Amino acid sequence: MSSFISLADVDKIYGQTVKTHALSSVSLEVEQGEFVVILGPSGSGKTTLLNIVGGLDFPSGGRVTVDGIHLSEMTAQELTQYRREKIGFVFQFFNLVPSLTAFENVQFAFDLHPGAMTSDEALATVGMESFADRFPSELSGGQQQRVAIARAIAKNPGLLLCDEPTGSLDEDTGRQVLDLLQATARQGCALLLVTHNS
Repeated sequence: MSSFISLADVDKIYGQTVKTHALSSVSLEVEQGEFVVILGPSGSGKTTLLNIVGGLDFPSGGRVTVDGIHLSEMTAQELTQYRREKIGFVFQFFNLVPSLTAFENVQFAFDLHPGAMTSDEALATVGMESFADRFPSELSGGQQQRVAIARAIAKNPGLLLCDEPTGSLDEDTGRQVLDLLQATARQGCALLLVTHNS
């Protein structure tokens, strides 16, 4: 049986004249329900790796398979469907829509994926149900990140990709967010997190 995520000798090279090797012969296996942290300094290719696994970027060489799907063989429309149905993204800077409430920000996932949790269920999962009517500007950084996580997990993704999700949070809040992400992985979601902060 193959792994849920499989990278085989993945390369990513930027530039034509002056070439920058963001990834060089990266191989990685991640199982369903596994929480994998990739630790490295800024500029080491961590976000590039997440973007490739998430179908946002393409490798220059090698093979990427997620849940039996070879990403390089997918059309643009199939990749959009893949991201919509199988992937939850959590970013360092939350990416919440400022003019929408917490409830409405999470509602996006429900609107995009028919099997999604309701906004109320997702917000309750991250302990933010009492803040559903608040706008992002009325929430702390940790609360905004919890809403962003609720949005990411609302569609019950098979894979959660997290790019420096604690980078803009204080240490205690960062630990709470990591505990929440670990609990998500225990529910059977594969989780790939990149960070520069040990």
